[in-house]
Amino acid sequence: MRKNVYGRQLKRDKNERAALFKNLMSSLVLEEQIKTTEQKAKAIKGEVEKLITRAKKETRLAKRLLEKRLTPKAIEKIMTDIAPRFAKREGGYTRIIRLGRRFGDDATMVIMEWVEKSTKLEVTSEKETKTADKAKEKDKAKKQPSPKKEPKNKSKKEKKESKKK
Repeated sequence: MRKNVYGRQLKRDKNERAALFKNLMSSLVLEEQIKTTEQKAKAIKGEVEKLITRAKKETRLAKRLLEKRLTPKAIEKIMTDIAPRFAKREGGYTRIIRLGRRFGDDATMVIMEWVEKSTKLEVTSEKETKTADKAKEKDKAKKQPSPKKEPKNKSKKEKKESKKK
């Protein structure tokens, strides 16, 4: 019987389910997009929304509560990068895009991603690009094989042939 069990079980016990959700949520925070089944995405969507709302407050309590649900790298990124991105938004931080069915087991696959993309642009100066190009050229030069040298110990036949030439 299922008495008072809330949420999706996904054919896992409590510990396996908690580990699965922690990994999925951490991957979403770090990679900003994950490809998973529709059921798993729907199971973590509400939790992810709550985590963002907590992270927007930027208190020690919020950070301590995030530690239970995310890995340390994910906590750092959510506090510094993702939560400020959604400062003006009240909710609805994620979207689920359906991809179709998986070939092996016919499970519905989705991409779960943030509604607002990162606005960081990689800006490199001309000097940096030139030094990078020079480094690539040096690597290519090192990889090219050197011309073959003739061995010192030649057989009698090889010596006669080289003298004839």
